Amino acid sequence: MWDDGGWGMWGMRGGGGWWGLLVMAGLLVLVVGGAVLLAVWMARTSGSGTTPPGPAPHIDTGVSPADRLLDERYARGEIDEQEYLHRRAVLRGR
Repeated sequence: MWDDGGWGMWGMRGGGGWWGLLVMAGLLVLVVGGAVLLAVWMARTSGSGTTPPGPAPHIDTGVSPADRLLDERYARGEIDEQEYLHRRAVLRGR
């Protein structure tokens, strides 16, 4: 091997001591932490191909959509009983 005159690696005598070790450990934590954060961000933004949950699937109960809407309006109190019965009769053709 050649003689470097006692200056060590990269021309530094002693390699940097404790401060050099702390700086290198800190940089390692920053780089690894940044890589983990980048991976998490990419996983969240790329999407997994799934769609968010939507409304419950329609179950056919034999009630028409118009009847269901009329029932909902009556249940919310938007129409009174007389109007409900009249509109239901109209819908059913009576």
